[in-house]
Amino acid sequence: MESAIRAAEELNTAGMTVSLDLLGESVTSPAEAKSARDDVLATLDAIAAAGICGNVSVKLTQLGLDISSDLCVANMRAILSRARDRGLFVRIDMEGSAYTERTLDLFHNVLHPEFVDGVGVVIQSYLRRSARDVCDVIAAGARVRLCKGAYAEPAEIAFQERDEVDASYISLTEELLRHGSYPGLATHDEAIIDRVLAFVERERVAADRFEFQMLYGIRRDLQEELVAKGYKMRIYIPFGAAWYPYLMRRLAERPANVASIVFSLVRETFTRR
Repeated sequence: MESAIRAAEELNTAGMTVSLDLLGESVTSPAEAKSARDDVLATLDAIAAAGICGNVSVKLTQLGLDISSDLCVANMRAILSRARDRGLFVRIDMEGSAYTERTLDLFHNVLHPEFVDGVGVVIQSYLRRSARDVCDVIAAGARVRLCKGAYAEPAEIAFQERDEVDASYISLTEELLRHGSYPGLATHDEAIIDRVLAFVERERVAADRFEFQMLYGIRRDLQEELVAKGYKMRIYIPFGAAWYPYLMRRLAERPANVASIVFSLVRETFTRR
């Protein structure tokens, strides 16, 4: 956590906000869920104590969703109450499609009605259902982070071709920019970012009505370029002991992630010298 806070301070100095993401998911016991809850609470306290401009991201399976919904909701209420006391925001990350409906159900029917602007959720553009889900979160006035999606999913529920995923991302982005509540656009794809910039200029969308989001250390040149142009940028900082299984699971789920990571690392190596 200490290194994550230091990284957050450096990014704040560079004009970027952050989201600290304690790695870990799919716990199998109430004790593990409680431990994860306590670590997130400590992260919220550390953010507040350091005066960081940022929030936290959590996964519901990390907090006991696979054990029981009641346990997960109790842990989330503890986290969201602490965040509210500290004036902070909590983002609920989206996991594989097996959890999409359960996550959105808890978000819409329990957590968002109770904590309103203190909690947001993630929508993945590669899922065929996401146009409907975006309409639902817009109607609820909820904050959304839009990403492409990183899990391997079958064709009947998810777009398989990159062009389809990108087209869905652009369509959902435009809908969120027109009608959404401060959407977070999570992408490192320059072609998509160029489309977004052209849209906000054409439609006269103010720069303070949305933010771009990227991962820590990936395309820092692009992060700095967008900030210099006056756009808001939030950097996701993953930390914690569960980094290795997280990485291996992501690479196994979607081999295309390997090429993306390698390309980013090579580019980072040569552009930062």
